[in-house]
Amino acid sequence: MKRLLLLGVAISAFASNMAMANADLAKAKNCMACHAVANKVVGPSFKDVAGKYAGQKDAEDKLTQKVIKGGSGVWGAVPMPANPQVSEAEARTLVKWVLSQK
Repeated sequence: MKRLLLLGVAISAFASNMAMANADLAKAKNCMACHAVANKVVGPSFKDVAGKYAGQKDAEDKLTQKVIKGGSGVWGAVPMPANPQVSEAEARTLVKWVLSQK
């Protein structure tokens, strides 16, 4: 029982650190200049993005490319600029984190 409890605590801490690490990546890659987790800034909130793409099988691939290449028209007139400084692996990590927001 004690081992099970310790395992649960370890998993919880790891998951918490992963969520924080992805928020840190979003800050490091300047995502937070235009986005926030819960409210619209220049672009939509990450929670709104997660809601819009919930259940879409191709959302992760589509949004990974949008992070890198930019896009327009989905959330209004303000375009999302391209982010060539974000690698595909970083973009995928960010997108997975964004899509996990509830």
